[in-house]
Amino acid sequence: MIKHSPFMSTFEQLPDTLPIFPLPNAIVMPGSNLPLNIFEPRYLNMIQDVMKTHQMVGMIQPKNHEPVPEVFNIGCAGRITRYHESYDGRFEINLSGICRFKIIEELSTTRGYRLIRPDWQAFEVDYQRPEIPLHDEKYLINTLKHYFEYKNMQADWEILEKLDADELINSMITILPLDVEEKQSLLEAKTLIERLQYFCAILESSFRADNSEH
Repeated sequence: MIKHSPFMSTFEQLPDTLPIFPLPNAIVMPGSNLPLNIFEPRYLNMIQDVMKTHQMVGMIQPKNHEPVPEVFNIGCAGRITRYHESYDGRFEINLSGICRFKIIEELSTTRGYRLIRPDWQAFEVDYQRPEIPLHDEKYLINTLKHYFEYKNMQADWEILEKLDADELINSMITILPLDVEEKQSLLEAKTLIERLQYFCAILESSFRADNSEH
């Protein structure tokens, strides 16, 4: 599903342990990008540690607002592909989505951030590029255009329409203001076609919900 960078791990090289970053409404999808501004000491530790090893962070959504929140069982790992140290003590990074994972167990740590043992096996599909029927691609583009128009949002459609369907849908899921449960369901979709259809249904339901209020 993602374009393979020469610097990216193969599926067989994915790490046995992975730090997780619980952040509500913030996910990274395979092949999409997520910019992050890191300033909490525990997450500064996390970025310093992964930069010495596999450069990967597991983005996962919390289920509550507790100091140590319960998290969903499935997230997506991203690789740090841009890294900048600011003079006020922050890291500005970009995560490029690689592969989803399921949490097997959480491990104890001494650096403040949370660490898990991931199961990657169910998500090898994230390393493949499926064929998307043309009518599904057109359905996705038309639904997105309707959504952007209805929400008075601007987009460069000349650029967006040149993206492969998987790149487009995964990028839109990352950046659009969907709720936690919607993003999680889209992340967990088994196939890209299933994700595309559910994503379009979510966008269309927003039109109906807004219209019913007027």
